[in-house]
Order: sequence, then structure tokens, then C-alpha cells
Amino acid sequence: MIIRKLRLQRGWSQEQLSEMSGLSVRTIQRIERGDKAGLESLKSLAAVFEVQIADLQKEPEPDVKITEEETRVINQVREIKGFYSHLMTYALVITGLFLLNYMTSPEYIWAWWPAMGWGIGIVSHGLSAFEVLNFFGADWERKQVEKRLGRKL
Repeated sequence: MIIRKLRLQRGWSQEQLSEMSGLSVRTIQRIERGDKAGLESLKSLAAVFEVQIADLQKEPEPDVKITEEETRVINQVREIKGFYSHLMTYALVITGLFLLNYMTSPEYIWAWWPAMGWGIGIVSHGLSAFEVLNFFGADWERKQVEKRLGRKL
């Protein structure tokens, strides 16, 4: 989370950080997810962020402390990003299916069926990502944990 916060504070994308540090985008993603970084990766990142390697290895200090609200918002933005990725995939695949349908059998438009079925999933994903209808959100999870523990968290 420290790497992600430092990157976001500077307004850099993962691709930009990758270019500046000489690391692959995949390595940046892995480190931001919480996987342990190798010494060479830490050296590269420390040089780019102009911090000590030790600052990247320890728990966040007060100036780079990640609050609970920041963590929640970062996770929500990740969900929204996932929704947009899902939506773009849907648009490309369904467009391809309609083209295939038109080229092979234009007399019967069967591409509506996968468009509607997958569309229901898209709507559900959007409602969840934007927290319009969030039946299984953080409050639900907390209540379920407390119920099973038999006490408040």
C-alpha cells in the first residue's frame, strides 16, 4: 500500500512507474497487491520515489500512513475500475457477436440472448461497484463476522 500511495500522490500510472523504475508493470502490480518485493526492485522504487529502502519495507510512518478511509476509497476505486474493464470487454465481445450473427445468419438475430444475459451481470456489477445497491458490502460482512463471533468487533 505504501508504493501505491506514493505513486498516487505523484499522479503516476503503474505504467509510468514501470518506465521510471525499470520494473515490469506486472511487478508493480504484484508489489502493490502486497507481495514481497526483491531487494533490486526496492532499490529501483526507492530511487524513483527518492526515499530510503527501509521506508518502503516498514509499516507506514505518519507522513505516509494509510487511513481506513483511504483504504476504503482505494478499494472502491479498484472496484469501479474493474467495472469499467468489464464494461469494455462486454462492448467488444457483444459487438463481435452481433457482427458474426449478421455475417452468418442475418435472418435470426441470436446475439440478443448473450447480450441480455451478460447485460444483467454488467448492471449488477455496476450497482455494486458504485454502491447503489450493495447488499453484501462492508456492513453486511461486519455483521456476519460479529454474528459468528458472538460479539462486536
